[in-house]
Amino acid sequence: MENKKIKVAFICVHNSCRSQIAEALGKHLASDTFESYSAGTETKPQINQDAVRLMKDKYGIDMEATQHSKLLEDIPSVDVVITMGCNVNCPNLPCSHREDWGLEDPTGKSDEEFIHVIETIYKNILDLKNRIEIGLP
Repeated sequence: MENKKIKVAFICVHNSCRSQIAEALGKHLASDTFESYSAGTETKPQINQDAVRLMKDKYGIDMEATQHSKLLEDIPSVDVVITMGCNVNCPNLPCSHREDWGLEDPTGKSDEEFIHVIETIYKNILDLKNRIEIGLP
């Protein structure tokens, strides 16, 4: 009998940068282990263009082709909530496990800062995948 895949939501205020990167990398690296979603308390008309460009350059992932800015109510119920480090009162989504990755928003900053955030999210996704595979949240 196949286990139902855990659903993970990556949350930040505008759902336009860090949470979108995490959703894309979650789908890219861990779709065999968990389903990735992202959302925010507000939306932006488009995903951060520096994030789109750098994710395309680094991993060949076109976030604009498969993702858009979403509100919390636009995603299904989830098992795990990962907040990106909003520095605001993050919304309370019901879940069985919650953690905060404490990432600075790289919007408006240099490519180097963006790449640092992307690489941190990449490592965090692999760590989360490993923890989920061994039964820990």
